[in-house]
Amino acid sequence: MGQLVAVAEKPSSTKGIVRFEINRTLSGMGHERFDSVDDAYGNTPSDELARQMFATGQVDAMHVYANIITVDIKKGHDSEGLADLVRDLYQYWKPGIEPPSFEDLQPDEPAAPAAGGGDAGTGDDAMSEAAKRVPADLLERSRAARERWNAKNA
Repeated sequence: MGQLVAVAEKPSSTKGIVRFEINRTLSGMGHERFDSVDDAYGNTPSDELARQMFATGQVDAMHVYANIITVDIKKGHDSEGLADLVRDLYQYWKPGIEPPSFEDLQPDEPAAPAAGGGDAGTGDDAMSEAAKRVPADLLERSRAARERWNAKNA
């Protein structure tokens, strides 16, 4: 699940700076700068990548512009493994990990009330077939609204 990101690691003319060029944009047309993990507080791909990079202990700062990621490496460290973080950014399933089944991800739905619950005009076959395709919570909400309307107009 998810796709690997194509990454080209390119050295900078400035020592301690490494640049990654990737095949998709992370920040659109905006610049994003991260000087610490505290700056990566959002839910964007750039924020997630910044959190992962700072967690390695190799990164002093990071800048993202569209598909270019510029990383300021801490003194005494190298860029080993950082390209893998970028490459695996969108890979949600890793080998050896069993993904959850569809049934595990779906919430439990209450049983649908019986169609044609005694109200006149709702017991015909066409309505009961349609009611089978409507989620139970919507049927219940409709029934409650019908009861309120009947009580108000009785």
